[in-house]
Amino acid sequence: MKRPIAELAGTGRYSPARVMTNDEFSKILDTSDQWIRERTGIRERHIATDQETNACMAKAAALQLLGDLGMTPLDVDAIVYATASPDRLLPSAACDLQAILGAKNAAAFDVGAACAGFIYCLNVAEGLIASEQAKSVLVIAAERLTRIMDWSDRATAVLFGDGAGATLVRPATGARGILSSYMKSDGTLAELLYRPGGGALHPPSEELLKDHSYFIHMAGREVFKAAVLSMADACDQALRRAGLTGADVDLMIPHQANIRIIEATAKHAGMPMDKVYVNVDRYGNTSAASIAIALDEAVRTGRLTPGMTVMLVAFGAGFTWASMVVKW
Repeated sequence: MKRPIAELAGTGRYSPARVMTNDEFSKILDTSDQWIRERTGIRERHIATDQETNACMAKAAALQLLGDLGMTPLDVDAIVYATASPDRLLPSAACDLQAILGAKNAAAFDVGAACAGFIYCLNVAEGLIASEQAKSVLVIAAERLTRIMDWSDRATAVLFGDGAGATLVRPATGARGILSSYMKSDGTLAELLYRPGGGALHPPSEELLKDHSYFIHMAGREVFKAAVLSMADACDQALRRAGLTGADVDLMIPHQANIRIIEATAKHAGMPMDKVYVNVDRYGNTSAASIAIALDEAVRTGRLTPGMTVMLVAFGAGFTWASMVVKW
């Protein structure tokens, strides 16, 4: 097993105070708490207010992380930011965060890999450490998905939530750190989960709002099948590269999209559900922020402690999928 190049030094998160239950959705859509829970495992999700922008949530998560580490924003060399719901398309969400955080010494840029974005960012951060371009990389994942979802579509509206998570990647000093990673994509399947309009190809217009093409569209069954296969592949590859098996993993933290996908992934990896961290019931699908939020929660509740081996695995629009094995 190779000696780690980089380690994850700490975690932070932010979730809006506003919680929306399934029962609230049943008042505006043809759905019910039972229907949603049976198909997704979701009971409630956090909804951002007008004041809780993507960047503001990211800042809160970053400040919690940096405060715990005894660092200031000036100590950050780079900001690598994952989001599918930035506050604006230009400049990057990372540059907006840099400005309000006051991290003036940091290079800042976004990584667009949807729900797999956090793991993609961790890979980029490890590369910055390995190439000695940075010694402290702030990895942020933040989503405000409730602003780009179709509230009239019960198949997607009930799935998503808002929030942010953060970690700091720095040079490893011992056995603790990133043991292996894996990334893969298949752009030929993009239109199974995408936003048809709103970009330069189909610029914002009144028509895009009328036909709902500005919002997230998803072919649920096809996405489910692809997610299960891809996350299984990601688990296999990361374990193989680390020279480990599922039995060597103390905790799996998967992307929190759907409880059935999580259960299928755990079964493939040969891991019992009591070794899988699940919070999709309380947060819904927060896309790139999902694993980052769950990671911080696992640390703060004592589910993830120093010396444990944790596997992160995700699947998202693109399609993209990724995994990482980390010695905590």
